[in-house]
Amino acid sequence: MGFARTCSVALVGVEGVVVEVQADLEPGVANFTLVGLPDKSLTESRDRVRAAVVNSGAEWPQKKLTVGLSPASVPKSGSGFDLAVACAVLGAAERIDPREIADLMLFGELGLDGRVRPVRGVLPAVLAAAEAGYRQVVVPEQTVAEASLVPGVSVLGVRSLRQLIAVLADEPVPDEGELLEAGRPDPMLAGLQLPGAGMCLGGTPGPKGAGGVGQPDLAEVAGQADARVALEIAAAGGHHLFLKGPPGAGKTMLAERLPGLLPPLTPKEALEVTAVHSVAGTLPPGQPLVNEAPYCSPHHSATMASLIGGGTGMPRPGAVSLAHRGVLFLDEAPEFSGRVLDALRQPLESGQVVVARSAGMMRMPARFLLLLAANPCPCGRHSLLGEGCECTVTMIRRYQARLSGPLLDRVDLRIRVEAVSRAELTGGGVRPESTATVAARVREARARAAARYEGTPWTVNSEVPGHELRTRWCPAPGALRAAEQDMERGQLTARGLDRVLRVAWTVADLAGHDRPDQHDITWALQLRTGVNRGAVAAAGAGR
Repeated sequence: MGFARTCSVALVGVEGVVVEVQADLEPGVANFTLVGLPDKSLTESRDRVRAAVVNSGAEWPQKKLTVGLSPASVPKSGSGFDLAVACAVLGAAERIDPREIADLMLFGELGLDGRVRPVRGVLPAVLAAAEAGYRQVVVPEQTVAEASLVPGVSVLGVRSLRQLIAVLADEPVPDEGELLEAGRPDPMLAGLQLPGAGMCLGGTPGPKGAGGVGQPDLAEVAGQADARVALEIAAAGGHHLFLKGPPGAGKTMLAERLPGLLPPLTPKEALEVTAVHSVAGTLPPGQPLVNEAPYCSPHHSATMASLIGGGTGMPRPGAVSLAHRGVLFLDEAPEFSGRVLDALRQPLESGQVVVARSAGMMRMPARFLLLLAANPCPCGRHSLLGEGCECTVTMIRRYQARLSGPLLDRVDLRIRVEAVSRAELTGGGVRPESTATVAARVREARARAAARYEGTPWTVNSEVPGHELRTRWCPAPGALRAAEQDMERGQLTARGLDRVLRVAWTVADLAGHDRPDQHDITWALQLRTGVNRGAVAAAGAGR
C-alpha cells in the first residue's frame, strides 16, 4: 500500500482553485482510476502520464491505482494536472519521497516522451497557489518568466519529467539539451496561443512610445477637432465614447489612436490583464507581462459568447475581459446583434461580467473603455451635401434604433464626426498635436484625479459613484443649473446627470481647475447630448 499527495490548480475563468492531487496504490488487478469531476482532456491524462513515466526511465506500478482530485465538487479541465498526477503516482510508488511533493504546487502538461509542455493560465494558477500559502511551484521551463511575476514564490522550471524526478530524488539532473534546429518553430509553444490570438494585443501596430514607423499617431488624423478633444477627455477620465459620422471621416483612425493616449498599466493592473490573456491564450511569445492597455476590435458578426464570454463547458474570457483596462472598439456598432450589444450594459456598470453555466459560474474582470462607431444611416450618406442619400426616414430611424436607449445612456460622450474637407486634408496649416503631446496632458489630468481620490477605491473620474460627486466633491455653486433644467425636461436621466458630473470633473482636471465651473458643466452637457450650447474647447485644456 502506498499513498502520496501534491498540489495543482483548477482554473475557473481567471480565478484559481487549489486542488489536492492524491494517489493511492492497493494490491489488486492493475488499473488506473481518475476521480474528482475531470473533463475529457483530464481523463485522457491517464494515458499521457503512464507513457511519460515509462519513457522517463521510471517503473509504472502494477497495482490498483486511484488518483483523486479534491475538492471533488469543483469541475476540473485541461491538461495542466499531468505533472501533479505523475508526481503523486511516483510518490505513492516510493520512486520519490512523498514528503518532497506534499507542499509543492505543480502545473504542466506531459508529452508521451516525458517532456513537460507549457499550458495556458500559469499566472492565475501561481497567484492562487500563493494566496493559499504555497511558496514552491514547478512549471514548464517556457513559462518560468510568467510564473515569476508573482512575488514571494520560488519557481522551478523543468523541461522533462526526468529532470523533475532527479531534482526531487536528489540525483544528478540530466541535461535535456535543445534538439530543435535553428529557424524551426518550437512545437512546445503550440499550447500557449490560440488561433486568432492577436485580436486584442498588438491591435495597433508598433509599440507605444517607440516612435517607430507604423505606430498610429494622432497627428495623422486630419481635422476632427471636436472628436480629438473628446478622445482626450475619454482617455483622461475613462469615459465611454460614441462616434457617429459618414464613412471615411476618420472614426476608425481615431479609435486606433486611443490606446496610445492611455498611460502604462500599474503593476496591479498589469497582473490583472496578464492573467486574463494567459487564460485566453493571447499572450505573445516572449512577453510574460502586459504593460500597455490592450485594444480589442471584434467584427460585428461576433456572438454573445465571443464578446461577453462563454463557450461549451466552463466559460472562456470574451472580448470585454480581453479589453480589461484597455479599449473595446465596436466598429459599425448598429450591425452587431441587439442582444449582444445590450449584454454590455451590466459590465459597463459593474466592471465585471458574471457568466453562469451548468458546469459552474465564472466571474471575470471587464473594466474597459467602450468606443462605438456608426454611420448615420444604412448607406452612410445622410446629411452629406450632394451625396444623395437614398434611405427613407423609416430606414434611418430603424437603423439608428439598433443602439438601444439604455446602452447609449451609459455612454458619456457622443460626438458627430463630420466629413473631412479638402482644405483640412491637403492644406498646409498648423500640424495637429501628436499622440505624445496629448498623452502628456492625459497623464497630468489622471495624476490630479488620483491625488483627489487618494485613500478611496477609485483612481479615475468614471469610477466614482454619482452620490460621492454630488455630496463629497461638489461643483461650483450654480454650475449644475443647466443640467438640472435638462433633467426636469426629461432630456437627462439620473444616470445621465451623474455621468455629466464625471465628464465635467475630467474637463476640469484637464483645464487645471480645482472643481468644475459652469463652463465645464456646459461643455460636458454638449459632449453628452450633441447639442451645441455655445461651449468651445480651449487648446490644451480639454475643452
